[in-house]
Amino acid sequence: MEKKNERILGGFIFNKYDKPEESPFEKLFEIFKEIITHTSGDLDEALDWMKQLDKEYKLTTEDYTLEDFVEDLKKKGYIKEEIEDGGNGGMTITAKTERAIRQQALEQIFGKLKKGNSGNHRTSQIGRGDEHTGDFRNYQFGDSLSRISMTESLKNAQVNHGIGDFNLTEDDLVVEETHYKSQMSTVLMIDISHSMILYGEDRITPAKKVAMALSELITTRYPKDTLDILVFGNDAWPISIAELPYLKVGPYHTNTVAGLELAMDLLRRKRNTNKQIFMITDGKPSCIRERDGSYYKNSMGLDPYVVDKCYNMARQARKLKIPITTFMIAQDPYLTRFVQEFTEANQGKAFYTGLKGLGEMIFEDYELNRKKRIRG
Repeated sequence: MEKKNERILGGFIFNKYDKPEESPFEKLFEIFKEIITHTSGDLDEALDWMKQLDKEYKLTTEDYTLEDFVEDLKKKGYIKEEIEDGGNGGMTITAKTERAIRQQALEQIFGKLKKGNSGNHRTSQIGRGDEHTGDFRNYQFGDSLSRISMTESLKNAQVNHGIGDFNLTEDDLVVEETHYKSQMSTVLMIDISHSMILYGEDRITPAKKVAMALSELITTRYPKDTLDILVFGNDAWPISIAELPYLKVGPYHTNTVAGLELAMDLLRRKRNTNKQIFMITDGKPSCIRERDGSYYKNSMGLDPYVVDKCYNMARQARKLKIPITTFMIAQDPYLTRFVQEFTEANQGKAFYTGLKGLGEMIFEDYELNRKKRIRG
């Protein structure tokens, strides 16, 4: 029986789904989060963009203006007044906005993911973990009492001793098998060399979105994992998750070796068995810092001196059992050959990709690499 948009099946009433109506603030806030990522956290520039978009596309109405939106941003704690030492000041975004941007990036790239209970991931090895297998074994000294299957243990007691005079002994106890759950330490390297904005193509914004999405994924779904983020140009340095929205390219060459050295140094300090490096880059390695502090640079093709040092770093990471997954945002044949040889030296993975599928591939590879066997 149907009535309007209702259908009754098996005693349940099914209604046609209507998307909840967004408030004027929510509609504008979605646009604002996208623009503030492109402006690298520059609030004044973002609001200027919104004014231009408002003129062209009529984003606001007489009942809810852009000024009303800015006031709501203040009231809701997304922007704040910041006074400088000289007494001057201006409005800036807050940590609440940074978190909202990361959450939006996660939803855009990875889909809407729910926070897991433990944040750990399964391996194929049986042990004291959290994930039930459905198999049982005899209780052993040291097993947690919470792992004892009372149903199976009581059944054993009845079979072994009869039901007339109930008796439960240690020999009757059984424990449900669980999987060990391992942890992953990841370093994400982001190329901020000048080529990331060359030829009028913005490559740094999608790269930032991937980094923000990955950081949000790990901190919400896998909180026991670790994530370090670094950027590399002429040199390499670590950045915090909070700095991601403000990331900009610089007038840099590409010192891939410096990035790999820092990444491996960060991972050496981690106790986790599973370690990996993700590297997002669109250009060839073109810079090396010498021991005396000077820089050797060559932007004309793949310099053997620079390239060989990259291969050596890849082999060092392989000896440390650190796989490197390279996401090359370029299709040039000579770059492809370099990445192939680099990947062979490390025995890692490589993707030659445009920016459209970058986030999905990082997510899939992260999930796959997390399922590594722990060897005692």
